Amino acid sequence: MADPGEFARPGLAQRLPVWWYRRRLAARLVPLLPLSWLFRLLTALRRALYRRGLLASVRLPVPVVVVGNLTVGGAGKTPLVLWLVARLREQGRRPGIVSRGYGAEGTKDAGVRPVLRNSAAAEVGDEPLLLARRSGVPVFVGRDRVAAGRALLAAHPECDVIVSDDGLQHYRLQRAVELVVFDGRGAGNARLLPAGPLREPLGRLGEASALIWNGAQEARVAQAAGALPQFSMRLAGDRFAALADPQRTCAAADLRGKRLYALAGIGDPARFFRQLEALGLTFEARPFPDHHAYTAADLAFARDGVLLMTEKDAVKCAAICAGESWFLPVAAEILPCAAATGSVGSAKAPGLLDIILEKFNGRTLA
Repeated sequence: MADPGEFARPGLAQRLPVWWYRRRLAARLVPLLPLSWLFRLLTALRRALYRRGLLASVRLPVPVVVVGNLTVGGAGKTPLVLWLVARLREQGRRPGIVSRGYGAEGTKDAGVRPVLRNSAAAEVGDEPLLLARRSGVPVFVGRDRVAAGRALLAAHPECDVIVSDDGLQHYRLQRAVELVVFDGRGAGNARLLPAGPLREPLGRLGEASALIWNGAQEARVAQAAGALPQFSMRLAGDRFAALADPQRTCAAADLRGKRLYALAGIGDPARFFRQLEALGLTFEARPFPDHHAYTAADLAFARDGVLLMTEKDAVKCAAICAGESWFLPVAAEILPCAAATGSVGSAKAPGLLDIILEKFNGRTLA
């Protein structure tokens, strides 16, 4: 497999994430440090304005759970949102989902809109479309998540919980629960944008409700979390679905021996490629930027073989992919994990859903 971190992509915006997570490339970021210090100052000022009420925040009539991250890019929030929605429904709750709609054309100016199963990813975003197809609950997108939440509740008054996909820094929307997701890359160089991947300092973890690891723990982040409950998320999936007919599936063994190619346009493409390798597959890897808007030319590299992709990529590639193509649906599994102190997760410790319901109800479920 080709090293996705070394894949040449033009433009500073595409090179920065590689530099953030590679110590040997840290020197290239030194000129950006003054901008990073300025970003830290502005972030702290904005947070203080909300705390003192000088910038208004809004409380919706139902509890809000924000699933977000401190780093730029995807860390595995979408599978966690799907897991959470399914668990809430098992508890008799009627959740809805709001999202900004990253990846949609004209997101900056677009108003609030519902996401339907047959919506176009270019209009609503790739992750919201995936959520609408997989969750079975109402999904609304909009740059203003307060407006999106209000529109969702107006259209679906039966909803009694709103799950916000991303939006940890969207302080205009008050929330009952904050779940912070980190993947195996951790905090990188632990600097704020643009010299590092952080949107806020690691100390912000002290205000969250729980930390979820989508990959190996990083000691620096785990220690910054202190006594914050920490959980491990495993993305399970070993059967591929056909891009042309998702009802048709196959096992990894059915693909071995074929000329395989793989693409991934997620926050950490290497995470998907490692998952394919764990299934015993050999392939040529092609990473793309997160939320990439694919064209037929992007897929031409795989014309003489079988193309594999994530489910998030599949919602954008189905209409333009001509050859044999498969995507890998995954489902999150959540377990307590060892904290920074070295304590081992106990079966008696409250689970992630218990913590969330305690915030809702003011009590811990047995």
